[in-house]
Amino acid sequence: MKKYFLLLLIIPALMYSCKKDDAVSAEEQAKIDKAIILKYIADHSLTTDSTSSGLYYVISDTGSVNHPSDSSYLSVYYRGYLTDGVSFDQNTTGQPSSFFLYGTIPGWREGIPKIGKGGKIKLLIPSALGYGTNTSSSIPANSVLIFDVELYNFQ
Repeated sequence: MKKYFLLLLIIPALMYSCKKDDAVSAEEQAKIDKAIILKYIADHSLTTDSTSSGLYYVISDTGSVNHPSDSSYLSVYYRGYLTDGVSFDQNTTGQPSSFFLYGTIPGWREGIPKIGKGGKIKLLIPSALGYGTNTSSSIPANSVLIFDVELYNFQ
């Protein structure tokens, strides 16, 4: 009898430990992100371009002919927010923020070189090109990010 009781305890534990993880696969998350981005585009009547990686963008000003590279040191004005409009980061000093492009999230590294000095772009970044499954300050895991960026200057 003790054997059967022990089996009754062990079998459910084994079944639970073999249960598939509830985490969403990268492919499923990409589909979710795309649906969120497309809804945002429709709700805001945006005309966008996109890349094969899933980045969507709107260039409102192309800026100068020369465009930054991954090793460029940027000076930018920007605002980052979630699709519900909640802002998570922006310039607040009235001065541009400066940093190397290679030190930014993949969505920036892909999108910012599409404009030149003085250019303005809206980036709609799927979670895989943002912070992915990680949280960062007030950004939840698997968040679609939106950035309005003005490329003030670069070197």
